[in-house]
Amino acid sequence: MPEEKRGECFSYEVLREGDETILRIDAERCPFLPSIEDSPLCMARAVEHLMETPEITRIVFHQKRDYEYDYEQVKALLEIASLYNHVVRHNAFTYTDAAGYADLRSIVYNWLKSDPVAAFVELKRLARRLHIMLDKSVDADKTEKQLSLISYVLDKLEETRVVQSAKEHLDSYRLGDRAVYRLVFKPTIRSDFMFTRVMASYPQNGEEIDNYSVGNTEITVFNLPDTVEKMYHIIPPEFKLSEEKYDLLDSARKIISEHKPTKQEFVDPERMRQVFYNIGRDLLEELAAKRGVKLRFRELEELTSILVRYTVGFGLIEVLLEDEKIQDITVNSPMGHTPMFIVHQDHDECMTNIIPTANEGDSWASKLRLISGRPLDEANPVMDTELLIPGARARAAVITQPLNPAGIAYAFRRHRDRPWTLPLFVKNRMISPLSAGVLSFLIDGARTMLIAGTRSSGKTSLLGAVMTEVIRKYRQVTIEDTLELPVSALKNLGYNIQSMKVASILTKGTNEVSADEGIRTTLRMGDSCLIIGEVRSVEAKALYEAMRIGALANLVAGTVHGDSPYGVFDRVVNDLGVPKTSFKATDVIVVANPIKSPDGLHRQRRVTQITEVGKYWEQEPLMEKGFRDLLKYDPINDSLEPTVDLLNGESEVIKGIASNVKDWAGNWDAVWDNIMLRTNVKKAMVELSEKTGSTAILEADFVVPANDMFHRISDKIKEETGVMDSKRILFEWNDWLKRAVRKMSEKNA
Repeated sequence: MPEEKRGECFSYEVLREGDETILRIDAERCPFLPSIEDSPLCMARAVEHLMETPEITRIVFHQKRDYEYDYEQVKALLEIASLYNHVVRHNAFTYTDAAGYADLRSIVYNWLKSDPVAAFVELKRLARRLHIMLDKSVDADKTEKQLSLISYVLDKLEETRVVQSAKEHLDSYRLGDRAVYRLVFKPTIRSDFMFTRVMASYPQNGEEIDNYSVGNTEITVFNLPDTVEKMYHIIPPEFKLSEEKYDLLDSARKIISEHKPTKQEFVDPERMRQVFYNIGRDLLEELAAKRGVKLRFRELEELTSILVRYTVGFGLIEVLLEDEKIQDITVNSPMGHTPMFIVHQDHDECMTNIIPTANEGDSWASKLRLISGRPLDEANPVMDTELLIPGARARAAVITQPLNPAGIAYAFRRHRDRPWTLPLFVKNRMISPLSAGVLSFLIDGARTMLIAGTRSSGKTSLLGAVMTEVIRKYRQVTIEDTLELPVSALKNLGYNIQSMKVASILTKGTNEVSADEGIRTTLRMGDSCLIIGEVRSVEAKALYEAMRIGALANLVAGTVHGDSPYGVFDRVVNDLGVPKTSFKATDVIVVANPIKSPDGLHRQRRVTQITEVGKYWEQEPLMEKGFRDLLKYDPINDSLEPTVDLLNGESEVIKGIASNVKDWAGNWDAVWDNIMLRTNVKKAMVELSEKTGSTAILEADFVVPANDMFHRISDKIKEETGVMDSKRILFEWNDWLKRAVRKMSEKNA
């Protein structure tokens, strides 16, 4: 590797990584921060190196942190280097004499490499002076030659990106003012202890539309000019450290990285992180004491968290996942060339100011292999697994070669910290209060239910909300190939839940049990509700066995890809091979789909249909009226509305539930009265939440006890009066609700 020494700083080397040629300049001994935009010396050195090695694609100044300039910025410097080469090294001054061209030479030699905007301005001034002198000049021919050469240099300089960007600011420009260079040069910054690069500066001409903080991370969202994209800009705490804290962290990282976590340690990531946290905290405390650095308790905790994040953790992915408003994170290949992208709760799709490198991607892959026990290689180029970090859960999907020729790429789906509930979905308008009442009735009626939809439609979230509606005394068994359902949260709420993890259809060569065998196993595990994370493949036949066996005893629910009831039929019967007669074991299909705005820029998640599957068709349920919509989305009202069939009591599924209840059998009015009672209960929670401004009323911690109280009050009044008196039940439940909310407010005060 070629290396050149320039005094005490600016030694350099040219590195080749894949299709990139990187100029790495050592600025450790420089008494100032290296910056092309702020330092004429740094700009001049960079231009000189590009004159010698024009194939450079990235420039990196190293001084504790790496200050990196990507290819687009390098190209702007290459234009200056090429012009300088042509003017100076290709004999542009050969016919000039030293006296007559002193000013021109001085500008080119002194300014062009280090401050091309100043060179442009000075050449303009020199040209004006020569034009004035032209008529008075004794040697007009010589002056014209000077003007011709100056005009040539000016024309070429004016074509460069640097001068083009600065032109509209030249009226207020003062010689030596380098603010104009910040329009072009914006380095990404990477600390020694991290692979990921961050664009620290705000986007030029960006319009700030939102800002907030998550912990010590500052978040700003911008509208970008000339594009519909938004930028999600973060400044994490590791970029705000003082130099002494930075040195402590870097030293601790070098020491602790000597210990590579084993596969056995990764089996329990939570415990492993705690062990590394304790070791890291002690190490930082010891280093601080040796160096005479005083750290408050909170500062020590913050440094330790950063240290763990960049040793056994997932770096800035963890910082992003700490933001509850982020729903998806995508990292495209080849890594190091493009920023991460996110889907934001309030701002939809956004690009970020974070650029992960190939080394970062390889590190994540190694950790996910160890955590999941699943392979990721040429024979298994796809991996689905879960990622559990402090404060967040996510599903991680990874693809690599040969499926992805450009290397490795990621998609992270963040799960909500707390389970979704039906009242939360009512508040967000994904469902209506009446549809929440109908779903509550169907769940208590132990029906079989498939929640269908496209990707990112909210299927799994809605299935989690269904789980919170199951009465706590009933056991639930979940089956997933990637753990996404809120099992731990519901266990903490007192639910009787057994979680089972099965092999992914995309993964070969693991010791995991197949999905169909997992489902059959549940049938031997006692009386339980069966919850299937997603129906993907051969397990569909086993699921329908469970549906037929358990349809009248317990809830059986799962998710499946499909954009309509017939789409679900087509998927289950024609793609997954379930017999048509078995498909009739499905009682209800709930379809969730994203609804786009007319301008195409926004989308909202909505349940668009709740449909029952009839039992009296033979071949084609669509042609033989085998589907009956109970509720259907009305785009005009942006609401899920009841159909005539539901209002007239034509639902066979609901009547089937009623037929087993003495008070309801043959009495549609009583059934409808109970559905409306449940509707009013959900509606009352949403209205009280809006009135008090407390979203805690809609969270599972409150909704689950509220559901329990609804059933207890219903049972009490039935025993006292002999009937399900809906008015009295609602009155007593509302009284309990007000007292419970008041008690919660006093506790939080």
